[in-house]
Amino acid sequence: MKKIGFLSFGHWTPSPQSQARTASDVLLQSIDLAVAAEELGADGAFFRVHHFARQLASPFPLLAAVGARTKRIEIGTAVIDMRYENPLYMAEDAGAADLIAGGRLQLGISRGSPEQVIDGWRYFGYRPAEGESDADMGRRHAEVFFDVLRGKGFAKPSPRPMFQNPPGLLRPEPHSEGLRDRIWWGSGSNATAVWAGTIGMNLQASTLKNDETGEPFHIQQAAQIRAFRAAWKEAGHAREPRVSVTRSIFALVNDLDRAYFGHSGEDQDSIGFIHESTQSIFGRTYAAEPDTLITQLRQDEAIAEADTLLLAVPNQMGVAYNAHVIEAILTLVAPALGWR
Repeated sequence: MKKIGFLSFGHWTPSPQSQARTASDVLLQSIDLAVAAEELGADGAFFRVHHFARQLASPFPLLAAVGARTKRIEIGTAVIDMRYENPLYMAEDAGAADLIAGGRLQLGISRGSPEQVIDGWRYFGYRPAEGESDADMGRRHAEVFFDVLRGKGFAKPSPRPMFQNPPGLLRPEPHSEGLRDRIWWGSGSNATAVWAGTIGMNLQASTLKNDETGEPFHIQQAAQIRAFRAAWKEAGHAREPRVSVTRSIFALVNDLDRAYFGHSGEDQDSIGFIHESTQSIFGRTYAAEPDTLITQLRQDEAIAEADTLLLAVPNQMGVAYNAHVIEAILTLVAPALGWR
């Protein structure tokens, strides 16, 4: 059995071909798609975070709104770029959104990927410390955030507070008990997967990673997941970790599906560079008739290793079409693979 959710990048464009032409369109359609996905029996509604782009950026208002409109579905991010974040303010936002959702947040965080502007985090007021890279800064912010979510007081109270304090040191409020166990690290390399397992975060594996062995993408990613689990076990954490992978998967069941994805030309892994000195491998798109999809997905070793599968959806095609994409996987593919 697997949890199956969707991941939206939240693109919008004024193009007449897009069903999401404004930021308002994307935000409202994101809520509607989460509601529709829950009604279809999906397990998760996840959203990407990109700054300085016509995409979803500030996640917590959206997560809170989805939490207020749904009852069961997990609500999350994949991922929040921690180079841009104030960890304590983020802990307050996350605590509030999780309480509104009744403890359903699953927050994916990471050091981030290349952005639309040069060193965009500088405009948000953040700079690496001496000797740090921006990636180091992102992981430092993540560690502070993760530690604050323990809920332990650390701030000395004022002797003359405006309101009466509880005894002892104070913490950011509101605090949501259990949220710390629902933080995921978006890892693009084996080393950062091991780091996540060591400190006790769950693992989010994306549609790309550093090309570390030259093997097919799904084999490298499966090895990454196994390295994470070994680090988790060695660290002695009490609970079982969770692992998600993201895939672009389209069941071709009607003429519209075939027109959109029947000739995508992306049925093989590809190689590229998202950093100047790091070669990355990008996973293929799966687009085929349901019986063929079932055969193909059975061979994906990383999906087999994960407990959660996120379907990357083309949000600009609108809520109805994306609900159709999700439903086709849930009803025509997942049962045959034992995921349902």
